[in-house]
Amino acid sequence: MTRIGSDRLTPRRIVRVEEIMGMPISIHVLNDSGALSGTSQRAIDGCFAELRDIDRVFSTYREDSDIRRIARGELDLADADPRVAEVAAACRAARIETGGLFGAHWKGWFDPTGYVKGWSVENAARRHLAPLVARAIDDVAVGINAGGDMQLFTAPTADWRWTVGIADPSRPGEIVAQLEIVEGAVATSGSAERGHHIVDPRTGDPAVGVASASVVDGSLARADLWATAAVVAGFDDRSWIAHAGTRTGILIADDGRVARWLGGTGVDVVGADPTLTSAPAPVP
Repeated sequence: MTRIGSDRLTPRRIVRVEEIMGMPISIHVLNDSGALSGTSQRAIDGCFAELRDIDRVFSTYREDSDIRRIARGELDLADADPRVAEVAAACRAARIETGGLFGAHWKGWFDPTGYVKGWSVENAARRHLAPLVARAIDDVAVGINAGGDMQLFTAPTADWRWTVGIADPSRPGEIVAQLEIVEGAVATSGSAERGHHIVDPRTGDPAVGVASASVVDGSLARADLWATAAVVAGFDDRSWIAHAGTRTGILIADDGRVARWLGGTGVDVVGADPTLTSAPAPVP
């Protein structure tokens, strides 16, 4: 999991949290006043409303969702909400791009859960939250954190960097590294918190070997995709890094080994206690 933090005293932070898609989703707004303008409040309301609507369509836990109705044969994909076809096309492209490390079918039915979270949070954030800082009038920065995955924005004239802590999978409550991000996205996947819940689509078996995979990219949809693919690939197969086009990332193996990369370059750090005490250069 990743966490948002900062040592800066200003600007002041306002946080709103809602439970959507079975997880806490928080929106962080930073400005000098410490209060939300009417424009900011409407943007946050719109973002949460869009995510609730996405959950209505894509939830695998709601029997009335389009995804569950398709699985039961009650609804054709062509007759579903148009966003389902959009996600299905994106999932097919992702399977090709990752060389089969990502898949959206499970036990014979279409389940895009592994893609929808990052895709929906990024889209909602870009539509509703990004305009708050694009104008650079009141809000200095705004970000959304969905269960540890986040999309972050900063006003072009602001001297602000988000500090993102990468949780240590072997020591709850501790962090293994910190990243400084001006604008972009961070996603983390792995077995540390939910066990081996990610399935290798090539075999149908749970993916093993990676306790935590954190990926930084400009897009949360892509960061989330490649974090999932990294877990499926396993710690020892890092060939995907060279062509993924991600900014940077950290892999932590079940046995404590660490691989860290910048662009297409990977560096291994071996040890059972791989705490990386120094923060890397800021990630723009």
